[in-house]
Amino acid sequence: MKTMAAAKFKEQCLAVLDNVDAEGIIITKHGKPVAKLVPIEAASAALIGKLRGRIRIKGDITSTGLSWDAES
Repeated sequence: MKTMAAAKFKEQCLAVLDNVDAEGIIITKHGKPVAKLVPIEAASAALIGKLRGRIRIKGDITSTGLSWDAES
């Protein structure tokens, strides 16, 4: 996780707010953590397709892998 001194955060506040990632930023004073800056969670619709190309499906995801007969 990224850390940033409070004085530097004060200087670059607007730029930092524009570029904060999901991991967030720890704000420090004299080397000690005092705050954590994290973005507000995205709306559900914004998450659709985020993992495209990052996940591989192995096997048949519509099956439990067990054979059964509904009539018995």
